[in-house]
Amino acid sequence: MKKARRTTTAGGTNSPKEAAVRGILTSLGSVVVAYSGGVDSAYLALIAARTLGTRALAVTADSPSYPDRHRRLAIDVASEFGFLHEIVRTGELERADYRANPENRCYFCKTELYTHLTAIAHARGATIVDGNNADDRSDYRPGRQAAKAFGVRSPLDEAELTKAEIRELSRIAGLPTWDEPASACLSSRIPYHHEVTDDKLRMIERAERAIAALGFRVCRVRHYDTGARVEIGRDELSLAVQPEMSAAIERELKAIGYADVMIDPRGYRTGSLNEGLRLRVF
Repeated sequence: MKKARRTTTAGGTNSPKEAAVRGILTSLGSVVVAYSGGVDSAYLALIAARTLGTRALAVTADSPSYPDRHRRLAIDVASEFGFLHEIVRTGELERADYRANPENRCYFCKTELYTHLTAIAHARGATIVDGNNADDRSDYRPGRQAAKAFGVRSPLDEAELTKAEIRELSRIAGLPTWDEPASACLSSRIPYHHEVTDDKLRMIERAERAIAALGFRVCRVRHYDTGARVEIGRDELSLAVQPEMSAAIERELKAIGYADVMIDPRGYRTGSLNEGLRLRVF
């Protein structure tokens, strides 16, 4: 039996912060949601659709650095919850400044994305909104510079919603993304100043898919040309370092093309390639 599509007109919660998000969206009148399908943007897209109906459009970038699994999740959630959704092809890999992979690579990626979203928003008389939350303020996010330049609003951040609160509100709303692990673009696996190429991105994606198939929920494959440093979620790390499992991970990644495979004993850390950099919070 085919599962019935959920409606976007379902009631909300009694959360004052969710009410604040709705108020911000209502004041904007019409929005284009930068929608990756992750925890934050999925929640924002749903609340925007429930608040504004057809005056809310979720837009997903079809980018080489965007894992196929996340793309499919974004499409499935939009379909299940019935909100307006479009996919646009972005071309950040055509930009030399992005391919060079400087510390502010995300600025060039977001500039490419917001250039596309601005055209859509202009045609709809809408404001671009993103899923940044209150916890993101202390993180290194050069993409925020681009967001400010394009006038992007962040209703979740403005309403003081934290990641944990967004997960809980998403769970209550029935969103399958509520417990999704943190995600980042595939380019974040390549050390700064090492060129970003489509071949590297596809190799990383295949490697992470292979590790997930072994049963691991959180993993990052840090790409060092012919070498891979594998970060596994800390609650799963003890399994990964068992001789039989570590041999399986090494075998899978060598089959993909990595000559050297190392499982990082420290486990997964958000933004581990930023370690050692003097970073500025935007």
